[in-house]
Amino acid sequence: MTLRDHKYLPYGRQCLDDDDIRAVVDVLQGDWLTTGPTIQKFEDKLRQTVKSDYAVSCSSGTAALHMAYMALDIGTGDRVIVPAISFVATANAAVYCGADILFADVDPDTGMMRAQDVVGLIENLSPEELQSVAAITPVNLTGEVAEIEAISMIAKKYGWKMIVDSCHALGSIYLSRDGENITVGDCYFSDMEVFSFHPVKTIAMGEGGAVTTNDQALYDRLCLLRNHGIERDAEKWVSASHSEIEKPPPWAYEMQILGYNYRQSDIHCALGLSQLNKLSEFTDHRRRLVAKYDQSLKGLSVYLKPMESARGGSAARHLYVVLIDFKALGVSRLDFVRELSSRNVGSQVHYIPIYAHPFYREKYGPQTRPGAEEYYARTLSLPLHVNMTPDDVDYVIAQIADIVTR
Repeated sequence: MTLRDHKYLPYGRQCLDDDDIRAVVDVLQGDWLTTGPTIQKFEDKLRQTVKSDYAVSCSSGTAALHMAYMALDIGTGDRVIVPAISFVATANAAVYCGADILFADVDPDTGMMRAQDVVGLIENLSPEELQSVAAITPVNLTGEVAEIEAISMIAKKYGWKMIVDSCHALGSIYLSRDGENITVGDCYFSDMEVFSFHPVKTIAMGEGGAVTTNDQALYDRLCLLRNHGIERDAEKWVSASHSEIEKPPPWAYEMQILGYNYRQSDIHCALGLSQLNKLSEFTDHRRRLVAKYDQSLKGLSVYLKPMESARGGSAARHLYVVLIDFKALGVSRLDFVRELSSRNVGSQVHYIPIYAHPFYREKYGPQTRPGAEEYYARTLSLPLHVNMTPDDVDYVIAQIADIVTR
């Protein structure tokens, strides 16, 4: 088989087996397709896995972000700080609530917002603008972990709430300043963390998301927000017409706040639960592939380097990113991507700076963030998923070597 006969390798893909299929079929043959017991089983498993007190599943990572902002009462007149590099949902979900966005710059070598980027941003704010900041949302990009502890200290200093966007980072562990291993999702330094279970993420639910927290009041509010604002527990009712009835009728419920239909189904949670049971297997395999990529790419070209991992901890990479000086190589990124594709190697760019999209450009005017633009100009995501073998990594490396050395 020639190199060009190799199977196509997408940049990301789900890995499903017979156990996953049986789990879904069991629900399809049961009594509950939604609002049933499998949802609670998935949430219990998730909170135990990430070591949080509570977990609330929902229909997508975007819904999780929206619910988290709403749970904090983010609204008109508030500003939320987000990194310039992320998927647009990190910012959009706050805008859904009526808030404005402040885009912080990022490390040009990791794409992640650092404490120094937050300080640099707020130093240029007016007192009124600074006063209006209500929350900050660091993003654990690619599965690596941002400077969560340092950023949380800034948030506490100014009285901001903090949501961590961990949609890429299920299974990652990082090191605190005290040398303690911290599990992404345990909310040790934040009010809430959010996850996505899209098929290209570490575990797949088709579509799905979750919010974790250690705050019971936030948990209760999140549960309302994902289900139309409806409360069915009579002990939590606020209306006298209901709460004073000794035995309320079985159909009774209260809509206490304006919520959304962001519920997850038992079908999706059955798949998610089956996948979550294999999280360690998945993350170990991804780490082995990342290590092989890292070793093989070293010294390949002075114009190409892997994105470095933070010291300490153990990242569970959702994406494998290389930083390429396309100008120095004498090839455009578009031509590079097309050449890889012609050799059955998929790739992707994560992400265009959020402020550069037409919606935000029209909303806030032209902006520039030097670190974000340097990162964006060089970033390229290579294939990384559990279906891959070490030989697949060798194949990808061989194709890149052929392109950059000819």
